[in-house]
Amino acid sequence: MTGEFFERSVVLILHHDEDGATGVTLNKPMSAEVAAVLPDWQPHVTAPGVLFQGGPVQMDSAMGLVSVPGGEAVQAETLGISMLFGGLALVDLDVPPPVVVPELAGLRIFVGYAGWGAGQLEAELVQGAWYVVEREPRDPFHETADFWREVLVRQRSSLSLVANYTSDPEQN
Repeated sequence: MTGEFFERSVVLILHHDEDGATGVTLNKPMSAEVAAVLPDWQPHVTAPGVLFQGGPVQMDSAMGLVSVPGGEAVQAETLGISMLFGGLALVDLDVPPPVVVPELAGLRIFVGYAGWGAGQLEAELVQGAWYVVEREPRDPFHETADFWREVLVRQRSSLSLVANYTSDPEQN
């Protein structure tokens, strides 16, 4: 996908149905620490301890994405956790951290999200605007700046060659 925000973005799709899709961009750290907006959560977030821009939609909202060991076995409603898939969940950021934190293995807070209307993401996939790859369990909490490239390099297909693509063809 091209464009200022989505170029070289790694997007985790959180929900997809006939009405559309929502996700968060995993590799867009912001300069603001979590403490700037949610000071009680700062000690509990996964390094580097900053907010991440989840997407260009609703930049006035925050979403906590967490890893929950044991996944579905956790009493999610009691703890303020809404399970998604594969041990990932959304955490209610209005719940006091001590109630939820003992159940978590990772936490990242995203400002905004990526969203697609009905059929929009499917159309972009048909156009070849996105590469679709399997996620690894720690992907949502990855720390390095070159995450887009690392995701491509680990692919066991010719897609791994794209990792060396330059945005300026003159540089090839």
